[in-house]
Amino acid sequence: MQSLPKTLAEDVARNLVMVARLIDEDPEAAYGYSKVALRLASRVAAVREAAGFAAYANQKYSEALAEFRAARRMTGSVELWPVMADCERGLGRPEKALDMAGAPEVHKLDKAGQVEMRLVAAGARRDMGQLDAAIVTLQSPELASNAVHPWTARLRYAYADALLAAGREREARDWFAKAVEADRDGSTDASDRLAELDGVEFVDALDEDAAQSDAGKDEDDRQD
Repeated sequence: MQSLPKTLAEDVARNLVMVARLIDEDPEAAYGYSKVALRLASRVAAVREAAGFAAYANQKYSEALAEFRAARRMTGSVELWPVMADCERGLGRPEKALDMAGAPEVHKLDKAGQVEMRLVAAGARRDMGQLDAAIVTLQSPELASNAVHPWTARLRYAYADALLAAGREREARDWFAKAVEADRDGSTDASDRLAELDGVEFVDALDEDAAQSDAGKDEDDRQD
């Protein structure tokens, strides 16, 4: 944003900060801020990228894809390739996502990007009803590694979920457990899925309190 006048750059930056802050907890609000930034500085790659992620978070896949393509044209980077492919999935075009997974751009991605691309490709296989192919797609040195990286939990989770969908419950349970071990920031619900497979039932504390209160009222009524 160095090409923008100082005051305009500050306005754009404030909106981008709000996009980043709200995109997980309130994606609709984040989308609103992204549109403001877009009106102010549509020729800035960071703005187009933020607008793309805000649209993506709101399942506006066609709009997201257009913004990601614009950002990529401006920067020449392949970093957005996996999320662009996932937009194709969102638009009901898993075959296109698979084509992108086999494109030369994938070889230019860093390790995190390649893992993300593998996740998207596996998702596309599942979209097409190809569960076994999805499982094979996820099998990789990154999956087998004991090292924990930012993407490890999601990769293990996707593998466990695919195994479970294929009826391989025992293996799925093992991989959900491995996902829990790697999920240090709670980015997945692997612990809940594992508990479900183990037959653990959770009771909402508020519901339990309400039930006890109702039981107490019933007892009082009987005494009256």
